[in-house]
Amino acid sequence: MSVDAPDQGAAPQAGTGRAESTSTWGALRPLVLRLHFYAGLLIAPLLLVAAVSGLLYSLSFQAEKFVYRDELTAPVSGPYLPLGAQLDAAREARPDATVTAVWPSHEEGATTRVLMDAPGVAEGRSLAVFVDPYTAEIRGELPSYGSSGALPLRAWLDELHRDLHLGDLGRNYSELAASWLWVVALGGLLLWLGRRRRTKRALILPERGAKGRRRTLSWHGSVGLWAVTGLVLLSATGLTWSRYAGENIGALQDRLGGATPTVSAAIGEAGAAGGDGHEGHGGTGHGTQHQGADVGIDDAVAAAREAGVDGRVAVTLPADGTGYVVKETDTQYPVHLDSVAIDPADGRVIDELRFDDYPLLAKLTRFGIDGHMGVLFGLANQLVLAALMGALILLIVWGYRMWWLRRPTKERALSAGRPAPRGAWRKLPVTVLLPLAAVTAAAGWFVPMLGVSLLVFLAVDIALGAAARNRARTGD
Repeated sequence: MSVDAPDQGAAPQAGTGRAESTSTWGALRPLVLRLHFYAGLLIAPLLLVAAVSGLLYSLSFQAEKFVYRDELTAPVSGPYLPLGAQLDAAREARPDATVTAVWPSHEEGATTRVLMDAPGVAEGRSLAVFVDPYTAEIRGELPSYGSSGALPLRAWLDELHRDLHLGDLGRNYSELAASWLWVVALGGLLLWLGRRRRTKRALILPERGAKGRRRTLSWHGSVGLWAVTGLVLLSATGLTWSRYAGENIGALQDRLGGATPTVSAAIGEAGAAGGDGHEGHGGTGHGTQHQGADVGIDDAVAAAREAGVDGRVAVTLPADGTGYVVKETDTQYPVHLDSVAIDPADGRVIDELRFDDYPLLAKLTRFGIDGHMGVLFGLANQLVLAALMGALILLIVWGYRMWWLRRPTKERALSAGRPAPRGAWRKLPVTVLLPLAAVTAAAGWFVPMLGVSLLVFLAVDIALGAAARNRARTGD
């Protein structure tokens, strides 16, 4: 992600018998370089904010375990109590709230998390009451956010990364950064692969003995080469839930038959039937609390386990006309994301959904989003994210350092580095220019923040060119 111009002192490309200027790449390179220069110079500050906040977010998973260890853990003191007893303890502690879901303890020493709709909890969040599964003691309560159950520290960093705590207005920053990240990364890759170098080793590793700007460029290019795949994937997955491009991606996914399926918990009139069992065991927060016969959460979970939904699960409680939904939540490889719906009247399975039955696009979307969020492979995923964010920070710093090394001095006129000359597109062969223009227009339409900002770049470049020509005519 360089904000610099080409190195004029590069060595000849080994094994090439043609001058670069006579090739298609020779004509295309100045255009790529100019775009890379302006994007690096103007978009890099947004990418730096995204990278720093993303780095902090990737580290927050482990920090969360330390900061909230009192709520998340309980001393092992015997067999688990029934989930119903744990649920009753949470209700007794917060009689003003409505239980919506339960995350049973998934390993020894872990608490059960009871999620509630409660007064005073911000919209889009739940109140998590942490219950000791051995004694039903309440270990604490905290706001919880999202399907990964982010607690206040991680939720705050997630929001910082997503919108700078500015709501919808702030989401424009992250979408703009994600829209350009893949362009800058792939542009930098092309420039690095097409660069003249003395040895093949200098392609993948920093150049030995290099000094000054050449040394910085060597580190910038080689680290960028190693990081480019991850950065492009982060850009693509980040765009999937952006405001504008996300809508286009979702619509395209639906048209291609890749929408994510959901288990159906509707039971019609069955849930209203009377009978034995516990009454009114919670609700979803999106409908009337279930009032009919209820086999109880323990029997519902037992029925789900008989149906093959076991391990780490989350249980959504029934509302009027819907049953229990028991979902596997283990996203570590191999993923376990099956789900079933259970009729609360008699505990029978009324619908089931296996992850193997997801369309391929839905699976890839799930893998991509979970990977972006750092929950796909647990600690390994988080370490990879941290490494990518660290690499992106270094790439930006190195890019600006190269720009600074070419800063205006007494010997040079005032300028922001030395981008490639204007008008490079005019030298492109028509067979390259027309497809390039079509691809650019399609990308700009599909990713609106990219298209709008690209037009702004073009307008600024035209204005600067007009001003330069005017100064030349007037002799200033």
